[in-house]
Amino acid sequence: MTASAKQHITEEAYTSWRQRSELDKLADLPRELDEELTQLDQDFWVSGNKLKEIVSRFREELDEGLSKDGQNIPMNVAWVHNLPTGKEKGTILTLDLGGTNLRVCKVDLHGDEAQGKEKSTLDQEQYTLPEELKTGDAEGLWTFIAEKVETFVEDKGLDKEYSKEQPMPLGFTFSYPATQERIDHAVLQTWTKGFDIKGVEGNDVAQQLRDKLEERGLPIELVCVVNDTVGAMIASAYNDSKTIIGAIFGTGCNAAYMASLSDIRKLDPKDERVTATQTPNQSNSAKDQKMAINCEYGAFDNAHRVLPRTQYDSQIDAESPRPGEQTFEKLSAGLYLGEIFRLILLDLADRNLVFNDDDQDTEKLRTSYAIDTGFLSQIEDDESPSFTSTRTMFRQQLNLNPSDVEIELARRLAEVIAVRGARLCACGVAAICTKEGIKKGHVAADGSVANKHPKFKRRWAKALGRFWGGRRSGGAGGWGGGPIKITSAEDGSGVGCAIIAAMEIGRRGKGGNVS
Repeated sequence: MTASAKQHITEEAYTSWRQRSELDKLADLPRELDEELTQLDQDFWVSGNKLKEIVSRFREELDEGLSKDGQNIPMNVAWVHNLPTGKEKGTILTLDLGGTNLRVCKVDLHGDEAQGKEKSTLDQEQYTLPEELKTGDAEGLWTFIAEKVETFVEDKGLDKEYSKEQPMPLGFTFSYPATQERIDHAVLQTWTKGFDIKGVEGNDVAQQLRDKLEERGLPIELVCVVNDTVGAMIASAYNDSKTIIGAIFGTGCNAAYMASLSDIRKLDPKDERVTATQTPNQSNSAKDQKMAINCEYGAFDNAHRVLPRTQYDSQIDAESPRPGEQTFEKLSAGLYLGEIFRLILLDLADRNLVFNDDDQDTEKLRTSYAIDTGFLSQIEDDESPSFTSTRTMFRQQLNLNPSDVEIELARRLAEVIAVRGARLCACGVAAICTKEGIKKGHVAADGSVANKHPKFKRRWAKALGRFWGGRRSGGAGGWGGGPIKITSAEDGSGVGCAIIAAMEIGRRGKGGNVS
C-alpha cells in the first residue's frame, strides 16, 4: 500500500486485506495493480462502525414494514401462528418454485412416531425452468407447472390414492415477495431473482395455480402458500427447538421470524383472522401471541442511505430487469457476487491492467453473468498445486489463461467480495435479534452461499459477534462459542411447507391423511 493510501485509515474504519486475508501469497502484484486492489478493498470493506449504522437503519425499516403496508421492507404476514410441536404427521404434496428449478415432492411427516429415525421422508422430482419462461407470461408459467404436477401425480400413482372428494393436500412454496390475506392466498408484489413474467404481479398466485390444476381435474387441494424462508424456520424448528430465525443466503437473501403480535401494528388484534387462529393455551396478551413474518428484506435501503455501494453495484442495478429495487440483495446475494467479480475483471482488462497479452481473448468475460458465485467459492477453496483448479476454471469458463499475478489478483478479489457479502448478510439477522431482544438461539440458514461457500459461515458469525459485546457469534457447530449460532436449515421448501400445511389442516379440524 502506498503512503498516501495509509493516511486517514484507522483500524476500525478499515483493515487492509493484507492484515485480514486468510490466503497465502502466490505472487507479488505490480504497483499499479496493488494500488487498484487497495482501493477496491477500501470500497468493499464494511467496518464494525458501518455494520452498526446499517443495523440501526435496518431496524427502522423493519419497524416501518410492521407499521403499515407498502413499505420498503414489506414484512409480510405469513399466517403461521406457532412453531411446530414436532408431533405433526401426515402425507402432503409440495410444490417449490425457485429461481432455477421447479420441485415437486411427496412428503411423509412421521412426527413423534419416528423413534430416533428421520422425522420426515420425501419422494421428489426436479424440473429445470426454461429461460424463456422467466420473461414470458402467466399462461406459460402456470401451464408448465400444472403439467409437471400432473406428471408427478400420475408417475407416483397418487391419482389412484386420492379423489376430488378426498383430495391430496398441497402446499405451495412461492419464494417471492407476496401479500397474504390468508394462508392459502398470495398476491405477488414484485418479481425478484431475474424473473419478469407478465400477468402475475398484483394477482393471487394461489388462485392462478388453482385454476390450472382444476383445468386438469387433478385430485389436489391447495392448503397453503408459504415462503421458503418461513418454511426453513418451521422445518428446522420441527427438529430443533432452539431455532429462532430462518434465513436464506443463496440466489437471494431473506429472513423470517416469529414476531410479537403487538409489534405488528398494521394488523388489527381483533381481526378474526388473528383471533381465530390462537391456540387455547396462549395468553390473551398480544405480546405473548406470535405471528410468522416473512421480511423480504432484499429491498433494504432502496433509498441508498447507508449501504456502501460501488460503481460496480450501480452498474449491476442499472442493467438489471428492475433498476432501483432489491438494493440489499444486489450487494450480498449469490446471484450477484460473481457478476461483481466479472465487472471488476472486465474493467481492469479494458484498462490493460490484466489479460492484455495478444493471446488472451476476453470475449467470454464480456458476457453478463458468465461467472457465478460458485466460481468465487472454488477460487477461495482451491488447494491444488499452483492453483491448477482455478486456472482450469478460467480456461474452461472464460477461455482465459491467467498468469500468476492474475491468479493472485483473482483470489484477492474473490475474498474481498465474499467478505463484504457475508458481513452484510449478518446485518439483517442482527437487526431482528436486537429488535426482538433475542440473545441466543439458532439461525437456520439455507441457500447456496450459506451451504457451499467454504468461509461464509465463519465470516458471517464474526460480523454478527459485533452486536454481542464484540464476541464472535457461533458458527456451524457452535464455532466461536457465541450466543447466536448459524445452523444448516432443514428443507424449508419441501418439508417445511408440508409441516405448515399439516398445522393448517389441524387448525381447520380436518381429518383424512393428516393428523
